Amino acid sequence: MAFSVQVENIKCGGCANTIRKRVTEIEGVSGAEVVVEEGLVKVEADETLRPAVVAALARSGYPETGSVQGVASLKAKATSFVSCAIGRMD
Repeated sequence: MAFSVQVENIKCGGCANTIRKRVTEIEGVSGAEVVVEEGLVKVEADETLRPAVVAALARSGYPETGSVQGVASLKAKATSFVSCAIGRMD
């Protein structure tokens, strides 16, 4: 089974590396693909894991599209900048 999550703040391959790492650390997720140009995360897992995946993405600075506004949005952008840099080093 698979599902997709549309997220904010994906800018490059570093972001994609971080996202793949964080999502595949979740027990029950067998794979993840990131389409940078579309801001899309495709997850190979049962749909019941969607809340855990969305939460992990948000903690890494990649919240589901439309789920954060204002100061929370600025915080997510700052977090994604750090996650992106870490993803580039991996």
